[in-house]
Amino acid sequence: MICISVTPVSRTFAKVDLLNASGQCDLIELCLDKLVKEPDVKDMLEGISTPVLVSCRRKEDGGSFEGTDEQRMMILRQAILAGPAYIELDYATAQSIPRFGKTKRVISYTSLGKPFGPAEIEEIFTEAKQINGDIVKFTWPTPTLEAAWPLLAAVAKKRDLPAVGLALGAAGAAFSLLGRKYGSPWMYAALEKGMEAYEGQLTVSELDEIYSWREIDSHTAFIGVVGMGMSEVVTCRCFNAMFKKSGLNVRCLPLMSENFDKLKSMVDSLKINAIVTSRALGDEMLSLADEQEESAKLGQYADLLLRKGGVWQAYNSIWRSAVRILERSIGGEGSEKRPLDKQNVLVIGSGSLAKSMIYGISKRRGLVSVTSPNDKEAQEVAGQFQVRYVPFQNLYNTLSDVVVVADPALRIGTGKTEFNPSYVVPRMTFCDVTEMPMDSSFITEARGRGAKVIEPKEIYLDQLAAFTKSITGKEVAANEFEGIINDSLSRMATNSDE
Repeated sequence: MICISVTPVSRTFAKVDLLNASGQCDLIELCLDKLVKEPDVKDMLEGISTPVLVSCRRKEDGGSFEGTDEQRMMILRQAILAGPAYIELDYATAQSIPRFGKTKRVISYTSLGKPFGPAEIEEIFTEAKQINGDIVKFTWPTPTLEAAWPLLAAVAKKRDLPAVGLALGAAGAAFSLLGRKYGSPWMYAALEKGMEAYEGQLTVSELDEIYSWREIDSHTAFIGVVGMGMSEVVTCRCFNAMFKKSGLNVRCLPLMSENFDKLKSMVDSLKINAIVTSRALGDEMLSLADEQEESAKLGQYADLLLRKGGVWQAYNSIWRSAVRILERSIGGEGSEKRPLDKQNVLVIGSGSLAKSMIYGISKRRGLVSVTSPNDKEAQEVAGQFQVRYVPFQNLYNTLSDVVVVADPALRIGTGKTEFNPSYVVPRMTFCDVTEMPMDSSFITEARGRGAKVIEPKEIYLDQLAAFTKSITGKEVAANEFEGIINDSLSRMATNSDE
């Protein structure tokens, strides 16, 4: 089930929020923390057919109630008299408020610091049973999957009392999807943007539109998507739409980690056999791999990991898609020659993404030069790949047919470590592989200056099609993802304007 939490500041708003939430979820949590006047819960629940869970939490429990504990307990007692489906009580409060009527008791345990340990969790279930609990609720910060892991274990283990969890942080999305698979009674979602219980909480529409949350069951298989940027969100949405259309019980699981050794053991436990990585973490993800293809090893970059025969293999696909679209643009469809052959290509960057592009362009006989605000690193990369090194201060005296931006940290400007867009002229072909499928500020500048722009969306579409074939074995035309990407980009543009 999906539980939408609403925290109104007045009875009028409470009725509106409850009504809006009722058609989109299976359970509504009515948080009484912020009601400035004593709430009339019976009146607020009038006409609401969806089951309601009532809560009123102290600040130390992650709530907003500013009154005395006696006032809060009086509010909870009166709420129980209204007959909601559930009442949430912390351990101390539950000892003072007895069971009444048919209202079920959710015994809540919150740690705003570190997660509860395994021994503490077992004690909690014993305590909750002794005070007539029907469900145990755990809440703690989950910035990474490692922090969410014990929370998932608490929810997934079969006991006399079921458990639900509220995962606060970036790994909350992964916890919600896994909780659905492993049979948690419900998971929490926000009604809409601006009404989140914590920063980054998914809305009910995001759970539905991006992750197809309601269709996940105990047999659903996951592929991992590392990173929580806009590009990764679009990737999840595209893949999940494709899985749904193909009738595959597979969904994307967003992964956040700061210890990739632990991540490997966790994805193995979850029986995940494919991981798509963000461009920012392509170098760190190599530590997960047992084997690396040549371009992944030389570029020290992987954007796809596949487990085959119990062995994780790392692949570098970004250069393939970027070079394919680049050559198509330069040479036209059906060109039999190598369009990059003898072209002067300037790659800006010295990290793993730049190395990947240098590797691919060199294979296609492009005449590569490399530059970077970090001259020392750029010189080392030039030596590694046997290409020309250009000091960053000499960039503007360098003739280039093609410019490839492959440094996510690069900024536009006139400073010593910034890129001055006046370098771009109409005869150039300009490519940026750092923010696909979105247009970067570099792409916008190049387009405005009349250069031939390699559309980031086209590279991204090609890469999605390649990922799909590698993961599922199915041939999917790149343009099948185009509608979803266009819609996602349109929404992003609308949100930025607002």
